[in-house]
Amino acid sequence: MKNTRGIVMLVMALLAGLAAVALAGKWIQQQGRNEGGRIAVAMLDLQLGSRISPEMIQMVAWPAGSIPAGAFSDPAALDGRVAKTTLTRGEPLLESKLAPVGSRGGLSAVVGEGKRAITVRVNDVIGVAGFALPGNYVDIMVNTQAEGVKTNNKDRTISKIVLEHILVLAVAQEAGRDETRPKVVNAVTLEVTPEQAERIDLARSVGTLSLVLRNQIDPDLAKTAGATKDSLLAVAAAPLPVKLAAPARRPVAAAPVSRGSDCVEVIRGLSKSTACF
Repeated sequence: MKNTRGIVMLVMALLAGLAAVALAGKWIQQQGRNEGGRIAVAMLDLQLGSRISPEMIQMVAWPAGSIPAGAFSDPAALDGRVAKTTLTRGEPLLESKLAPVGSRGGLSAVVGEGKRAITVRVNDVIGVAGFALPGNYVDIMVNTQAEGVKTNNKDRTISKIVLEHILVLAVAQEAGRDETRPKVVNAVTLEVTPEQAERIDLARSVGTLSLVLRNQIDPDLAKTAGATKDSLLAVAAAPLPVKLAAPARRPVAAAPVSRGSDCVEVIRGLSKSTACF
């Protein structure tokens, strides 16, 4: 009886072990299917405009359910491509973050299709104290004189925003977009359309340019007529206070001198007077 009970317990333990092995094997197979594959990531920080080489790439395992669109599973397909955004170490290399095939690198690789890059000279004031950094958007304002007035006529000076929501591509010779610290430079490169490039070139030849830093997610355009000296100093004239005429004083009649009933005529030399009591 004891032997039978022992055999039954042994068989049950064996069946439980086989079930555990089957479940573990199924779980391992599921995990293998979930791995999906290997994708290319940046082995080091890549700056905007960098040309990618094999030593900059690392292949890592990535779950199948979360592989981002545009990821590369073949590192050879990335050889010679150019980054059009700043990439950090370990970040997946995606088609949307790379310049078109055939780009030779540098700033020209990140200029949008149909756009141009133009550089304007700035100082610490025009450049918004160094806060106009790559990736920011600015408005361009020109200070000049109204059409048809004599030269150096400061009374007809006008300041007007001529271009809005212009992307800053680079400051001086740097195009990195990760820095937030202000940097005072002497030149800023902007991304514009051909028509906007013409307007900037004309504006800097007829007046002084200034950059106006704007909110990065604010696409609304301002509709202004420009500021002139007249509009700057236009203040409604306040009415002068009216002084009320003082009321005329009426003459006060002198009280009649009452004379007493007894009067005496006094003669002093050649003068004569009367005194009443």
